[in-house]
Amino acid sequence: MTPVHQAYHDHTDARDRASTARHQPNDDLYAGDGSGPILPKTSFPDEESDPRVIHGLIHDELMLDGVSRMNLATFCTTWVEPEARALMDEALAKNIVDKDEYPETAALESRCVAMLADLWHAPAPDHAPGTSTTGSSEAAMLGGLAAKFRWRARQQAAGRSTATPNIVCGPVQVCWEKFARYFDVEFREVPMSDDSYVLTPDAVIDRCDENTIAVVVTFGQTFTGVYEDVALISQALDQLQAHNGLDIEIHVDAASGGFLAPFVEPDLVWDFRLPRVRSINASGHKMGLAPLGCGWAMWRDADALPQELIFNVNYLGGSMATFNLNFSRPGGQVIAQYYLFARLGREGYRRVHGAAYATARHLAREIDAMGPFEIVFDGDPAKGITAATWRLKPGQEHAFSLFDFAEKLRARGWLVPAYTLPPDREDESVQRILVRHGFSRDMADLLLDDMRTALAALDKTPPTTPATAELHGSFSHDATPATP
Repeated sequence: MTPVHQAYHDHTDARDRASTARHQPNDDLYAGDGSGPILPKTSFPDEESDPRVIHGLIHDELMLDGVSRMNLATFCTTWVEPEARALMDEALAKNIVDKDEYPETAALESRCVAMLADLWHAPAPDHAPGTSTTGSSEAAMLGGLAAKFRWRARQQAAGRSTATPNIVCGPVQVCWEKFARYFDVEFREVPMSDDSYVLTPDAVIDRCDENTIAVVVTFGQTFTGVYEDVALISQALDQLQAHNGLDIEIHVDAASGGFLAPFVEPDLVWDFRLPRVRSINASGHKMGLAPLGCGWAMWRDADALPQELIFNVNYLGGSMATFNLNFSRPGGQVIAQYYLFARLGREGYRRVHGAAYATARHLAREIDAMGPFEIVFDGDPAKGITAATWRLKPGQEHAFSLFDFAEKLRARGWLVPAYTLPPDREDESVQRILVRHGFSRDMADLLLDDMRTALAALDKTPPTTPATAELHGSFSHDATPATP
């Protein structure tokens, strides 16, 4: 063996011995490599590490996160059946955009689109266009883009300017502000009034003109949980058209309500039964019960989705149409969504959501009986989503704020958001619970016990100065990223 070969051999042996020492399967995680500061924080590591050690250390850091099942701020799914988890595992490497290589995943997506068209009463469910997305925000932006393109085509056909499109909405989730800013559309948001938390027909009519691409009606408002009245706003727009000829379309942001009302309040008219509704977005990973990363965008018919928004790509094995802001994305969430549609059906969804509404109404009644609170929304399925929202009773002196109350509950692990409302009610704070699948009546009663204990503690030892959103806000709807 030459000296060069010997040196290489010795180096390889030393490297293998060091690697073996690092990867001993019987080593105690916290007495070996895991006892030191091994996880990189600011620079890319030079060497590989034992997978068991790295998994254990990251697992430990993640224990500092809140418990997702106790996060009553989120709308998103925090519990799924083991069969759905198994399907997610099996689909870990499936890219849903690659329909030529994964044709059955594509077929399941198409089935979901047809089922949603049927659920939301599209005139011809077999032919209504739709797509899965990474969430309802992406779906909302796709609906907004289609509305802008339809409006532009109408303006051009009439020889009018396309320079100043606008969109009219009430207090909305931040995705609509993003849409307006990213795609150069004037954002005409109706502020909350003293009389109403939601968008009203009169406020809509006051803000619509020939440059309005659509009115966004929120079917399950983020701040309070209340449904905006899609049918009443549609009727007002019918009257506007009869009066001055303006034909303004509606997009329904049904992020949560789209998977609630069809099962629990099927006679409530909000969807494609209204001819003015051209598109709908919804979150599969909210009340659709799918795992995080699933949204849906649906259009009334093929005419509502401009063809110039659809791209055909031919570099994944076949020519495929795509209309999404993202491209590559996992297929497991859509597969799990199809499993849930097939597994639960209308009866199962009605049973699951009916139980959640019963729990929300139970919480609202008990919170109202505690004394200092006034219920803003009580979980009535005809009026909103599976939520309970309250504020401190106005006109009374309170030694604590809702932010103090939220911090007391956080000490027990409950994440119950307190936040200020949007304009013109910024001075008013509310607190809200989202009741999701997996939040049982027993858990609700445990929460109520902790709420009563927190109130007793605040009454006995009130804070010197009640906390505010700036000092203690546990939840924020601010669209501005935090500055480190």
